[in-house]
Amino acid sequence: MKKAASSRISIFLSVDADSISKYYNPHDPAPLYNRQLSHELREYLENSVASAKRNSRIRYKLICKNESDHKFTKPILLSINRHFEIKRSMKEEEFRKFKKKNYTLLAICFLLVILLQGAVPMIFAGDVMHPVVSNTLGIFSWVILWKPIERLVFCWNPFKKDILLFRKMEMAESTVIVNEKEFAIDRQYNDAA
Repeated sequence: MKKAASSRISIFLSVDADSISKYYNPHDPAPLYNRQLSHELREYLENSVASAKRNSRIRYKLICKNESDHKFTKPILLSINRHFEIKRSMKEEEFRKFKKKNYTLLAICFLLVILLQGAVPMIFAGDVMHPVVSNTLGIFSWVILWKPIERLVFCWNPFKKDILLFRKMEMAESTVIVNEKEFAIDRQYNDAA
């Protein structure tokens, strides 16, 4: 039997005056807490949670060398949370468009099926329609309905998985480690001992 993936994923970030500049886009002139994350940090975060499952818990562990480096934890957490909030909202919008497109396609196909199964036999009501034509219309009706139904039933899961993962990354609990002492940080960024 295959061993289940860990239900807890820890993402370690070293936070000090030297490393904090590596976490941000150097060309972004915005204040530190509002800057874009660097490509390397985004790749590290995405690779860290690549094995995350639906029930996995994600935690950031920020390692500070000195007490004075503690001031850099809030900006990096704000930036990470903002980044994943934006990614989540973009994925939700993409999912909304996916559903709208597929429901529209399903409605058009359903109207076409009604036309083929209802209106065409009524046109030939006086004449006897050949069974081959009737069977062909039935098969064609099922074939045109197959793709929208398949996409609505089977293709929504990757969207939901990504949205859930981005929400977990956005709302992940944080721990600051200073001189081997751990301090939890709540989501409102008020330090708690």
